Amino acid sequence: MLSRTALGVFRLNGQFLAISEELAKPAGLTAAWWQVLGAVLREPLPVAGIARSMGITRQSVQRIADLLVDKGLAEYAPNPAHRRAKLLRPTEEGRGAVDRIGPGHAALAARLTAELGDTAFAETVRALERLATALDALESAAPSTTVPAPSSQ
Repeated sequence: MLSRTALGVFRLNGQFLAISEELAKPAGLTAAWWQVLGAVLREPLPVAGIARSMGITRQSVQRIADLLVDKGLAEYAPNPAHRRAKLLRPTEEGRGAVDRIGPGHAALAARLTAELGDTAFAETVRALERLATALDALESAAPSTTVPAPSSQ
């Protein structure tokens, strides 16, 4: 069951990345840039916080954040809670780029809802959220997810 779930999620990830690239392209963004900007639309966050919320490495987010700042789509702001970990926030240009994705995103959401139906779509979202929460709980309970090395005894 776990292998089947993982394969399904990997397939969905590939599908969502391809769709996201297509939706983001007319706004001058990549899927990764959109993902990072989207993480800070409601409130500025430090790079480590963005990485945690997205489940990717801090280094990956840092690279993208620096690119967004260089392109004028985001900016760093002082972090009152931590001097060295600046907060990333979108600029007006960055917000505008994300806003330009809105109509395509809404059209896709409407098509998916029509294909799945409101109830099934909502159930799918809840199931994926439960799966993510369960995996978070497992990771918290056992921080090392690597297979232990065989003992030499």
